[in-house]
Amino acid sequence: MNAATRTGSAAVDWDLARATAKRFVRPGPIVSPDEAARTVAELRAVTAVAEEHVRGLTGLGAGLPVTEGDVVDRDGWIDAAAEGIAALTDGALPQRAGKVGGVLAGSAGVQAGVALAYLGSRVLGQYDPFGGGDGGRLMMVAPNIVAAQQALDVPAADFHMWVALHESTHRLQFTAVPWLAEYFRGQVSGFIAGLEDDADGVLQRLPEVLKAARSRPDPTASTGPLAIVELLQSPAQRAAFDRLIALSTLLEGHADHVMDAVGPRVVPSVATIRQRFTARRRGGGLLDRVLRSLLGVDAKMKQYAVGAKFTAHCVDAVGMERFNRVWDSADALPLRAELSDPDAWLRRVA
Repeated sequence: MNAATRTGSAAVDWDLARATAKRFVRPGPIVSPDEAARTVAELRAVTAVAEEHVRGLTGLGAGLPVTEGDVVDRDGWIDAAAEGIAALTDGALPQRAGKVGGVLAGSAGVQAGVALAYLGSRVLGQYDPFGGGDGGRLMMVAPNIVAAQQALDVPAADFHMWVALHESTHRLQFTAVPWLAEYFRGQVSGFIAGLEDDADGVLQRLPEVLKAARSRPDPTASTGPLAIVELLQSPAQRAAFDRLIALSTLLEGHADHVMDAVGPRVVPSVATIRQRFTARRRGGGLLDRVLRSLLGVDAKMKQYAVGAKFTAHCVDAVGMERFNRVWDSADALPLRAELSDPDAWLRRVA
């Protein structure tokens, strides 16, 4: 039973979302039973090895147990993602009663299902801090990893380790920083609660929105549909949104920095993988690019680059040990403006 069902919330019909996603998600690559079993075993084992490498570089997680991750197929990822989002937004989404509420929940469920179907054939791995018990759940999506590795034409073992380094870094971020998961949950809840702004408030902000739209955005600003949503936010919504963007950019960029820093020692073809993977991120047909923009995937790609640049600059300037002060408390996290001005964060914190 998902979190939305437990609380009686009808904001999103997550059962319908899962059913919709599983109906529309594309089938994975065809492999033999022996190859599938071997791949699953390799992916499960590599997650623990990868975390040991991440710990060695970052200095995080000393004394914590090292466990293997889970290997899932596309349907398994859809189930986990739906449950994770429901748990993360539990109590934050408005409840709706009656037939109208049911219709709206069904519509939201279909929309969520379409998004999950699209992402379900692309997500390589994921760490869910709210799934799988106290330690969260690290997932490697086997068919997507196989498909990407074949498309990139790179060694399977190298690619498995490269993906595992990124996801293991995410797991370590949350398991080694005890306050982080609840802080993240609180920021999401606060942002969603702020979305209950009325139409009058939006109309009153239109002159300011138009002025901002004509100005030159900062390097961390959102683009596409997300930028329009951002411009329409109230000051309180914008503050909550900025905290979420800053945190997610740090987490993704830190993971990308770690995977590339560790990579040359344990992934012989890391340079080739990074080059081809980056080109693949930018590729795709017109429909794929439109969907990526609508779902915020392109904004996610921007977060990787901005966050990795921030992390690399700070680590180069003061070393990993002093950079790790970023995990001391919520006050030590970078502000959104500091992501494009890492020296400002260094002066303030490190």
